[in-house]
Amino acid sequence: MPPLHRVPLEETGPPRPAELPDGTAAWLVSRHADVWQVLSDERFGRSRLYAPDAPTASTAPDLVNNPDLMFNQDGLAHLRLRRTLRRAFTPRAVARWQPWIASMVEQCLDSLTRREPPVDVVAEYTLPLPIMVISRLMGLDDATRPRLRHWAEHAFSDGSHDEREVAAVLAEFAAFGSELLDQRRHAPGDDLVSGLVRAADDEGGIPEAQLVQLVCGLVVGGHDSTMTMLGNCLFYLLGERPECWVRLGSDQRAAEVLADRLLHLIPLGDDRGSTRHAAEDVEVGGVLIPAGSVVIADCVLANRDPALFPARPFDDLFAPLAAPTLSFGAGPHYCLGAWLARLELRLGLHRLAARFPGLRPADPTEFTESVTWRLGSTSRSPQRLLVTW
Repeated sequence: MPPLHRVPLEETGPPRPAELPDGTAAWLVSRHADVWQVLSDERFGRSRLYAPDAPTASTAPDLVNNPDLMFNQDGLAHLRLRRTLRRAFTPRAVARWQPWIASMVEQCLDSLTRREPPVDVVAEYTLPLPIMVISRLMGLDDATRPRLRHWAEHAFSDGSHDEREVAAVLAEFAAFGSELLDQRRHAPGDDLVSGLVRAADDEGGIPEAQLVQLVCGLVVGGHDSTMTMLGNCLFYLLGERPECWVRLGSDQRAAEVLADRLLHLIPLGDDRGSTRHAAEDVEVGGVLIPAGSVVIADCVLANRDPALFPARPFDDLFAPLAAPTLSFGAGPHYCLGAWLARLELRLGLHRLAARFPGLRPADPTEFTESVTWRLGSTSRSPQRLLVTW
């Protein structure tokens, strides 16, 4: 299984017939402008994919395909949920969080300095840091933290878990989310969940099941994606681009550009497409996509579109992007956590390189050729990375 930065990619081109992994007929959209159109045009929706008669309807229990999840809503239902969350994730709000997020980065790095190398940087840094951040943001107590990975592994199961086990864990997780909402209604604080409760009350008309799934999605998605990004970026930088490490640690602006570039170039997992349903006939890139079609908007291919981006995109990691990335999507479902993800990755990489300028693989051969992957339905990253300094 190749690293995600080396996964072979097809060429971009006009929309063309394709298939989903289960064999369902679909249209593949791959050019940057075409993917942007599909993600931004409300005629391409998500909720219809979960109708009882939809060809893509999934019966396996998981969080990603839960119809109550905000990402799987359209129209007014989606807008109501999004409005409850939008105020918390503005760039200005995230900037206010930077001091305490930075302090957590330093806390993890202080712990790392007390360890005798070689050390597994996944267990000691890329996993605990995002869990600390999301726990603080959502007001979760220390006793909850060990359960987060358990819930995430089942919410984003790669299919290796028994379906009954997944269903039982997700039921337990939903009960936790429901209890957390109830607690914040009776004893609100300055955490994100309390803010969601207040915003939902102001908005009105939001079903409780949708709020529960919103909270659960934030709890596991808020740390799993950052852990994945940090792990994959370190795997690439330490294994293949050690010449970038010193500049990453010494130049904060360069670190910001590099983090944005790696977010753009290294996908979270092997499932590159963001699937949509065409409510009516729509022309995309000169091709008519018929009503009722399933459409795969391939953001990974779009991020390598030669019409906008260089043919050798990894050559200069400190060069600003030539066009907006689609790694966080676009349009109505654009990821509200994008600013937080950028901040965590930039601080996490920059401060690690600053504090450990001599960080390197403990065993370069094992590091690059014998990696064991943590697999999930939406993400893939190294299970461990042994480093020394």
